[in-house]
Amino acid sequence: MPGTDKPCHLCEYKINYIDYKDTQFLRRFMSPHAKILGRKRTGSCQKHQKVITKALKRARHMALLPFVPTTSRKN
Repeated sequence: MPGTDKPCHLCEYKINYIDYKDTQFLRRFMSPHAKILGRKRTGSCQKHQKVITKALKRARHMALLPFVPTTSRKN
């Protein structure tokens, strides 16, 4: 149903720029398996989802966030 979704958190607080160095904020948009969560899971609009994705990829490239999960496996 249109109009029943909650508004985008970033639109609500008028956030236009997401700093890739703010890893605590960016972790909200990642799964425990280090995957980028989709728009339906994060509740963000298309415009801000693109900004989030770009910031996450920059943080990964700068080695601030992992490409793969950091859990240890026992054999």
